[in-house]
Amino acid sequence: MQVDDLPACEAITRAAYFEVDRATFQRSWPDPQPRSEAGRTDWLAKSRHKLTTDPGGCWVAEEDGAVVGLATSLRRELMWILCSFAVVPEAQGRGLGTLLLDAATRYGSGCLRGMFVASHDQGALHRYRKAGFDLHAQMVLWGTVARELLPAVPHVREGTAADRDLCDSLDRRTRGAAHGPDHAILAEQFRLVVVDHGSHQGYAYVSKAGGVQCLAADDRRTARILLWESLASSTPDVPVEVPRITSANQWALDVATAARLEIHPRNFLATRHLKPPTPYIPHSTFL
Repeated sequence: MQVDDLPACEAITRAAYFEVDRATFQRSWPDPQPRSEAGRTDWLAKSRHKLTTDPGGCWVAEEDGAVVGLATSLRRELMWILCSFAVVPEAQGRGLGTLLLDAATRYGSGCLRGMFVASHDQGALHRYRKAGFDLHAQMVLWGTVARELLPAVPHVREGTAADRDLCDSLDRRTRGAAHGPDHAILAEQFRLVVVDHGSHQGYAYVSKAGGVQCLAADDRRTARILLWESLASSTPDVPVEVPRITSANQWALDVATAARLEIHPRNFLATRHLKPPTPYIPHSTFL
């Protein structure tokens, strides 16, 4: 993959992921929308970051000079992460997806563990199982936060670049590998909040809409505090979304229940030689 390929790759993933969203969204939710202009800008920034840190993990498939598929992946310490994978509909069924996934998987050779978020696409799920990945159902928390239900949360402060060693340490304790250079772009796109009080440590990246986009903590109490802080950051009377909750993270469902948020199934966490991390909520791209 080259930088010049990124606009075509963005268009492919935008269309592919939108079709999956349309096929799987809950009727009580707003209709799914294609990736916004702001989302496209963020996607391109994340992809340029991946090409800088892990060019050997980023691949495209071409037919007649046009990009028709892509797979991007990262290595973080001994963790391999599949970030994106899509093939245009008219090029499916010819083995391109398998070739792309094989190329990205080879980049993870020597890694002890693997992890990524998988959609409900049946063909892709079958490929992942054949590649040796376990599939763990994920949930999404969704709804409008009642302000009167928000508790006071102690010991939460704004994070800075000086907290990255702490964040990497929490990453290793929860998911088995640090995010390393990915913390820089996560901090560009989200608000970082941190708990570092006595024996309680944790961090969360919070979106502008108020949902957690990545969270790691050394205990469930700290994780709940950080999730409540993210909900408090939501806009009043506007639904908030917290995705990628596995059943290993029942503490997050406790918060959803107390906040009267809806709990719905959505997507899978695919892991190899790794139990679903906890207390942990993975990022969609950098896990």
